[in-house]
Amino acid sequence: MADRDEKFRDSTTARFLFVVDGEEIGSFREVSGLELNVATEDVEEGGVNGFVHKMPGRMTWPNLILKRGLTQSDNLFAWINSVSGDGLGKEKNRVTRRTASITLLTADSKPIRQWDFVGVVPVRWSGPSFASDGPEALVEELEMAHHGFKAKNV
Repeated sequence: MADRDEKFRDSTTARFLFVVDGEEIGSFREVSGLELNVATEDVEEGGVNGFVHKMPGRMTWPNLILKRGLTQSDNLFAWINSVSGDGLGKEKNRVTRRTASITLLTADSKPIRQWDFVGVVPVRWSGPSFASDGPEALVEELEMAHHGFKAKNV
């Protein structure tokens, strides 16, 4: 248990490795949208006035947003191009949704936790803003839609 606590203590300086169908896309420093929502339906039972039954319904997941500094890998754009433009035309306008994973790594690259996603497709990318007089880090952002995830310790 102490070893596991030590791993999570190191997570404040962690990074996130993003992989699509076994192909490393890159290392990100920020992930948002890692959540799920379960809709509920109210069911009123005759003669029971003290409460209303809340029945669970459909699960939904917001888009994932990953942010990082720029890398020199072309895997990200190869994936985006495969589901849009000419790449989409080659597939007769059928989008192939992929499987993906985000692995939380400590500062010394040890895996802590992993989230596996199904039905992933990129929906937005934004590049850095350039200013010759500013010291800001160059950051790109990737947004993806998906059909849910499972989490596991690694």
